[in-house]
Amino acid sequence: MNESYKAAGVDVEAGYESVRLMKQYVNKTFTKGVLSGIGGFGGLFEIDMSEYKNLVLVSGTDGVGTKLKIAMLLGKHDTIGIDCVAMCVNDIVCSGAKPLIFLDYIAVGRNIPEKVAEIVKGVAEGCIIAGCALVGGETAEMPGFYAVDEYDLAGFSVGAVEKNNIIDGSRLAAGDALIGIASSGIHSNGYSLVRKVFNIKDDGEKLGMYFEVLGCTLGEELLKPTKIYVPSMLSVIEKFDVKAISHITGGGFCENIPRMLPENLRARINKSSFEVLPIFDIISTYGNISEDDMLSTFNMGIGMVFAVPKEQAEEIVSHLKDIGEKAYIIGEVIEGKNGVDIC
Repeated sequence: MNESYKAAGVDVEAGYESVRLMKQYVNKTFTKGVLSGIGGFGGLFEIDMSEYKNLVLVSGTDGVGTKLKIAMLLGKHDTIGIDCVAMCVNDIVCSGAKPLIFLDYIAVGRNIPEKVAEIVKGVAEGCIIAGCALVGGETAEMPGFYAVDEYDLAGFSVGAVEKNNIIDGSRLAAGDALIGIASSGIHSNGYSLVRKVFNIKDDGEKLGMYFEVLGCTLGEELLKPTKIYVPSMLSVIEKFDVKAISHITGGGFCENIPRMLPENLRARINKSSFEVLPIFDIISTYGNISEDDMLSTFNMGIGMVFAVPKEQAEEIVSHLKDIGEKAYIIGEVIEGKNGVDIC
C-alpha cells in the first residue's frame, strides 16, 4: 500500500476494489471475439474476417455531458453508463456499422469502489443492448481536480462494416422518405439549458417535482437513459434499402439531419407527423423557449432519422413496430441547398 499517494488523495487499494467489483458486469458483455479480460494494458479483440470481403472500421467517441449532474444529485449511477454507450454506438450505426468493442473512461474526485462499479454496470448494460464487448477502460482518481463526489464519464467504440455496404448518403434522391424512430426522452443533450430552465441547484430540490403528464418526478424523467438504436437499425439495414442515417443529438433536427445529406438536397420535416414528448412541452413552457430554439436544441421525441425509398417507408414503419419501436414517416428529401425545412 502506498501511504504517501493515499495521503495525497489517491487510494490505490480502492482502485483494485473497483476493478474486482466491476468484473461481474464486464464479463457479461464478452462476445466471441474477445481475447482478453480487464486488467491488461490493452483490450484484445479478434475480428472474424470470414464475415467480410473488404472490412472498414468505424469509430466513435463521446461523453454524457452535464446529464451527469442529475445522476450525482439523485445519487443514482447505474444507468448513466447506458447514455455513454448510446452516444457512441448510435453514431457508429449511422454508417451501417455493427459496434464490436467499447472502452470507457471514468474520472473521479474520490474512488468509491461501489459507485464506480455502479457506473460500469450501466456501461455494461449498454454494451449488451448494442451487442458489443466492453474490453477495457480507465478509472482515474483526480483529487483537487474534481470535487469529492463528482465524476466524468466518456467512451470510445469501434465497429465494422463491409466497404460496399457503407451508408453515406451518396445514393439519396429527391422523393426519398424520411423515417423517425421515437426517443426515450431528452437523451443526453441540452442539459445545461434544462438545468437553467428549472433552476436546478446543488441541492437538487427541483428534481423531486412530480408531473402528472410524465407519470414520474422531473429527476426520474431527466435521468431516463438514451435509447440505443443499434439492434433496430441493423435489423432495418438488413431487410431494406437504407440510404442515409442521422443520430439526433445536440442541435436537434437542424444540425444533425444536414450531416447525412449531400449539398444539393435538403430535408422537409412535417412537425405534426410525430408525437412530441411531454417533457419538451414542459421545458418550453417553464423556460419560455421558442419553438425554433427547441427544435435546434432537443430531439423533440425523435432520436434517429433515416432515409429510404418512398415505396418502402410504410413497410419499414410496420417492421419497426413489430420489433417494439415507435416510428413515423416524418418527411421527405427534396431538391435544394443542404438544410432542413420544418413545417
